[in-house]
Amino acid sequence: MPYFVYKIFEKPIRHLEMLEQHDAFREASNVAKQLRGELPGDANYSIKVIFAETELHAEDLLNQVREPIHNPQDD
Repeated sequence: MPYFVYKIFEKPIRHLEMLEQHDAFREASNVAKQLRGELPGDANYSIKVIFAETELHAEDLLNQVREPIHNPQDD
């Protein structure tokens, strides 16, 4: 399965832009790190790497709302 590098805009509405696809995590991670390093201070987007079967699957995973993990030590 490939690794996808995405630019994710949160406002005014959530928008995903697939930038690159790589077969190896190291390649995708290096690209993401480089892009994050070039982010302007007022950027309205973030850069993420996602492992998925297809581009459609990657976008589905990125759009899922994740529940916070409950840590019993916080009680």
